[in-house]
Amino acid sequence: MGESLMSVPREDISINSNSPKNSRGCALVVDDDITNRLVLASFLKKEGFDIIEAENGKLALELYSEHKPDIIFMDIMMPVMDGLESTKHIRAIDNNDFVPIIFVTAMTDSDTITHCIDAGGDDFLTKPINHINLQAKIHSMERIRDMHRSITELNKKAYHEQKVAEHIFTDVVGKLNVKIEQIHTLIRPLELFSGDMLLTAFTPSRDIHILLADFTGHGLSAAIGALPVSETFHAMTAKGYDIDEILKNINIKLKKLLPTNMFMTAQYVSINHKLNYITACNCAMPDILVLDKSANRLKEKIISRGMPLGIDAEFDFSKIVEYFKITNGDRIFLSSDGIIESTNTKGEEFGEQGFKNALLSARSTNNTQSFFDDVVKKFDAFCKDSPPSDDISLVEILCVPENIPPWDMLSLLSSDESDFSEGASPLDNKVIDHNSTEISINLNSNNLKNTDPVPLVINNIIQLSASDIPKQSLFIILTELYINALDHGILDLDSKLKSSATGFEKYFSEREKRLNNLNSGYVRMSFQIQNYASGGEFSLIFEDSGNGFNFEEYNNRTTDENAFSGRGISLIKQLCKSITYYTPGNKVEVIFQW
Repeated sequence: MGESLMSVPREDISINSNSPKNSRGCALVVDDDITNRLVLASFLKKEGFDIIEAENGKLALELYSEHKPDIIFMDIMMPVMDGLESTKHIRAIDNNDFVPIIFVTAMTDSDTITHCIDAGGDDFLTKPINHINLQAKIHSMERIRDMHRSITELNKKAYHEQKVAEHIFTDVVGKLNVKIEQIHTLIRPLELFSGDMLLTAFTPSRDIHILLADFTGHGLSAAIGALPVSETFHAMTAKGYDIDEILKNINIKLKKLLPTNMFMTAQYVSINHKLNYITACNCAMPDILVLDKSANRLKEKIISRGMPLGIDAEFDFSKIVEYFKITNGDRIFLSSDGIIESTNTKGEEFGEQGFKNALLSARSTNNTQSFFDDVVKKFDAFCKDSPPSDDISLVEILCVPENIPPWDMLSLLSSDESDFSEGASPLDNKVIDHNSTEISINLNSNNLKNTDPVPLVINNIIQLSASDIPKQSLFIILTELYINALDHGILDLDSKLKSSATGFEKYFSEREKRLNNLNSGYVRMSFQIQNYASGGEFSLIFEDSGNGFNFEEYNNRTTDENAFSGRGISLIKQLCKSITYYTPGNKVEVIFQW
């Protein structure tokens, strides 16, 4: 039973009365002693509250659900249901608003106070009640309530902004990605949506670019860089830029855009459409792991060699790009640090070794995703009920032809270009522009070190052509001619290097070395565009300062379609109307019609 409060004249206490304009809200007074209720109610009415009363904890719970009071004064010892139990039930009710509960008791020992706080109480008053203390408690609880309501409103606004940011990620950024069945992903955001971002796109030659990015922070703050990164990635990949050039431009944009305490880490992989090698770049992320097709051996571990993006606008990404040989059926795994830094209930990290063990022990069935699912299952079994501390992202790329089909030149010609069969030449059409456009480009040794001219030339050609030119075919022609001129003409690299197990890495390492030491040499390009009523003609002359090659001997060779090298000229022949080499083999003229 509650101890009696000081005696006061009885006043009529209205239940759920209509609040006057200056009412401070509704107060629920819970006490089994009617005198105590009357005394406290009298005080509270003078403070501007409307009063509802309950004689036990059970009735208090019912009145709380019905009237939603603004503050509660709760006795502890009551029949039917005591104050502690009633408070626990009130706190269990799903109500986002903060309703202060002040325990009114004559017991002031530490155990009682602890039980009150544990049950959900916010403060306590000792009997007999002092009016000044009551006023102070009410003012204190109202300040806390007002702050809680302000925070709730701010959280609502933040949630709305995060929903907008989520829309940017899913409906704007995500929709630009190419959908590939054999890329399996696990994305678990720490907040409403993930600060990790996965981007995928095809180059004009059907190489696939995959970028896994991890921004500083989570949620809305991580969305700041999403749009410019996605825009740059997709635009430059579509134009055929290499990954170091794409990372360079993303880095410059982020440096201008992000505050000093924010940056982006990245794993970037480009898979050659022939499925014979990958180009990779790791910037401050966990290791990129490559498993062989049997999935029981770690084939490559691509460690971080670069700094995060958005910190140093002058960073040279070309120096950290690496090349690795792959075969059909290999698996590439990208992951954010949320994977290796996840902990179990004992506080132990999953770690790099735990991740590798999960990969090497995973098994697959006939379902191609079953291997990935087994890896995720092992990860979840380790973490169990331990909550994550970061966004979690895991990506498996299965290197199979279904993902990146090799070029079929016949189907390309029939679907992408005009039919050049007898009697169907675009030259039969009337010429629109009698004054065709001619452009010449001269690249010296310094240009060759720092510039990839192919995307720039293609952009100019597209702008100058009156009709839609097949960009993919044009990209292949220009790329193959430029590689032949630079790599095999000026740098004198032997493409047979790429046939050995470690050949790709040796080839590109030697290429970088010779290119850095290049002090002389040139590549000259001149092209002419003739537009017709339907289609057009593109004439191109490539000349380099190299020694040339025996093109007559090359023309008599049989091309191996499965070879890792030596197919460039064969591809150009299939795409172009004509290809003509001039002695000593360092000058070539091609004519392409569409």
